[in-house]
This record gives sequence, C-alpha cells and structure tokens, in this order.
Amino acid sequence: MKKEQTEAAFVELPYREPVDVRALFGHFADEPWALLLDSGKTLHQAAQFDIILARPRATFAFSDGESDVTGAEITISNDPFDDLKRFYQLGLEDAQALPDELSQLPFHGGIAGYCSYDAGRYVEKLPTNAEDDIELPELAFGLYEWAFISDHRNHKSYLVKFCHYCDAYWKDIVAEFETLYQDGVSAQREAFRLNGGWQSNMNKEGYIKRFNQVHEYIHAGDCYQVNLAQRFTADFEGHPWNAYLRLTEHNQAPFSSYMNLGEQQILSLSPERFIQVYPQGKGKNKKLHVVTQPIKGTRPRSKDEAEDKRLSDELENSEKDRAENLMIVDLLRNDIGRNAEIGSVKVTKLFELQSFISVHHLVSTIEADLAQQSDVFTLLKHCFPGGSITGAPKVRAMEIIEELEPHRRSIYCGSVMYLDFRGYLDSNIAIRTLVTDNNKIHAWGGGGLVADSEAENEYEETLHKLSKILPVLDDE
Repeated sequence: MKKEQTEAAFVELPYREPVDVRALFGHFADEPWALLLDSGKTLHQAAQFDIILARPRATFAFSDGESDVTGAEITISNDPFDDLKRFYQLGLEDAQALPDELSQLPFHGGIAGYCSYDAGRYVEKLPTNAEDDIELPELAFGLYEWAFISDHRNHKSYLVKFCHYCDAYWKDIVAEFETLYQDGVSAQREAFRLNGGWQSNMNKEGYIKRFNQVHEYIHAGDCYQVNLAQRFTADFEGHPWNAYLRLTEHNQAPFSSYMNLGEQQILSLSPERFIQVYPQGKGKNKKLHVVTQPIKGTRPRSKDEAEDKRLSDELENSEKDRAENLMIVDLLRNDIGRNAEIGSVKVTKLFELQSFISVHHLVSTIEADLAQQSDVFTLLKHCFPGGSITGAPKVRAMEIIEELEPHRRSIYCGSVMYLDFRGYLDSNIAIRTLVTDNNKIHAWGGGGLVADSEAENEYEETLHKLSKILPVLDDE
C-alpha cells in the first residue's frame, strides 16, 4: 500500500467499489455515530463518492427543545440551528486543510448527521396533534476528524485526517484499515427478519378519507398542494445493518445512507438532493453557490421496455405532474431567495426525467448565490423542511399534515447531510427512508396532492415508491 504524508496526512488505499465500501463499513456498523454516505453505484451525476465516518470527536443532539453536546463544550441557547453552528465552529479551531491533490474529495472534515422533519417545529410554530412514538432526536451530528472516501469516477480510495487533534491516534486508524484490507471484516450479525407483516397507520379507506379532507382545504383556498404520507410499521429481530444490505441489492439511489444512533438506526435510500452548497469563482468573485433539486412527479418502472417507455413518456407529458412540480419550484425559489443575492436565483433545469430502479421521477434544479450577509445555517433554517415534501404554502401544508397524519414523521422527509470545514454542504431529502426503534422498523410513502389529483392513483403512488422496500424486507 502506498502511503503519502503531507501536512494534512492521508493514505491512498486500493480502490473499493460501492459494494466493497459497504463491506468495509460493516466493521463499524455496531458503533454509535457510525455513518455511511452511500452513492448506490448509480449513473446519477451525484453518485461519485462513498464516505465512511466513525468515532467522532464530539456529538451534538437536540431533543424536546434542548441541545446536548458530549465530548466538548459550547454555549447553549437551545435554538437547534444556532447551537449546531457553534458546534461546527468548534471543529474549525483545529482544522487542517487538505493538499490540492485531494481538493476533489467532497468532505474535508466537519459535521455530519441529520435533521429530522420535526426539526421544522423549531422554525415554524405548529400544532402538536400527531403521536410522537419514535425516540429519535430532532437533530444529531458528529464532529468527524477522519474519513474513508472512495472515488468511483477516478477509481481511488483514501483514508484522510482533517485535524491535529487526531494525530495521537492516526497511526492506529491507518493500521486498523490496513488490517481490514488484508483480513476482511469478521463481524457476524444476526440475520434480519420481520415478525409479522407491515401494518399501515391508515388503511386505504383512511387514506381516501384524508385525501378528501385535503381536497376540501384546497378548494377552500387554504393551500394548493399538500404532501400526505402513510407510515408502515413492523416488528423485527436481527441486525438493521443486514436489512440495509438487503435493501441496497434492490435500490441504487445516489443519496443513500446508514447511521447508527445506538438505540435507533436510520436506513435511507433517497434519490433526492435537498441542498448543496459549494464555492464558485475565484478571489473577490468567489461566492457560495446554492443548488436544490426537488422531485415531484412519479411513475413506476416496468420490466417490459415498451411499457417502461410509455410510463416515462406519460410522466414527461403529464400536465398535472408538471403543475405539481412547478408549484414546488416556486416555493423553493422563495425559500432560497430569502438567503440569496438579489437576482441570482435561477431555474436551470425544469421537469428533467430521471429514472431509478423502481420509479421514474421529474426533477427540477434551482440555483443561486448565497448572500454575503447570510450563512449555511440560516439557509438551512429558512428552507427546512424541504418544500418538496410539505406542500404549498409551506406552513399551512405542515399544519394540515400535522392534523391528518396519525404519527409524527421523525426522520422521514428530514435530511441526512454533511457540512465540511471548507463550507461545502450536501444533503438529501430523507424519502425512501426507514428508522428502527424499540424493535420496530418504520417506513413511509407519500405524495403531493393537488386539485386534480385522484385518490386511487395517489394511494397507488405511495405503494409504488415503496415497491422495492417493503416486499424486500418481508421476503424471508
């Protein structure tokens, strides 16, 4: 193995394909705060890197209105996004810049974790009708000072450190990975299986009843789109990591991830980017550029090539789906615009067809330059949760969701993300996402309802979105 030592130490290791990165992560899968950012080996333009993060120097969690930090001390205000900013700034004090030859790597040390959908309760004032039965923090982030990163476009894999703080144990981390490469991962875990089938928190009749209530709100002028979701729950035994491995055999999504919170595990197979931020330009012209890519519009895939083409053509030409997509584009233009330089917000792609293993989607792209007086945390706060999974107007749609959905969404429709020491951010919308808690596993399926939506079609769409998830885990 070739070792390179620079001011910011790194080791180049033999290249690992996505399936081999997952195998490597298996060594860490039992460790709390272990996080895999998984590109899913797709042809998607975002599917270039896989990242393994583990053993953070410090952790941040926000639950029930209170922030909790372990491994470090920061001033606490109990405003989740303000406290998260202070937690991030803590890491900057000891950060090391990577050499130019590694500038292409997406993560240069920093914080990574998630914001749940319910973090939005600390942004907007919402009612509290839905049952809160999953004990998952609203936010949870680790401060990560080393990472394993595999670059699938250039066929390179690296072990990289980002801080002076980890100098004391860096040689041990390198030796540990060299042993893993040589001997493989020996961890054996109990096979995952469901105890009984999936149970929804609303049957078809209950979904249609709620659908009709949404339509009443739309026709009364309260809103013009609401994302309505049903939740599926099952008892299980065995290890959630084995469930994730099984799911990845059937789902290749560019914004996938697995995170172990100790008592809970998050299994995300998301095809949707929430917000990306990266510097653009040089010198005085250097600015932070913002990209968001909402998905609205779905059709199932077919194994028959002609039928698959018919379905994708139908989606591309659907006035209803285009109108639904455009509503969310307008909402996100407004959310991004609150923190953007005046005149910089642009829609660069509208209604782009993207095809995944089980569904076709319409995806639009909105871009802008971040205003100098704003920052990434203010941007997140003003955009959270993502408009593509609430509806419009956002706050009224969230009030209706709280009224009609029996349970809180937890991680579903939140976001798994990282923010590195350079200020680079990338994040998903946590759809096609599951969470385990108290020997139960939960999965959600939803869709945007508009004035000309049809109840039967919308109900079936929620099932299409889970067609490569629920049956896969139910198959013994």
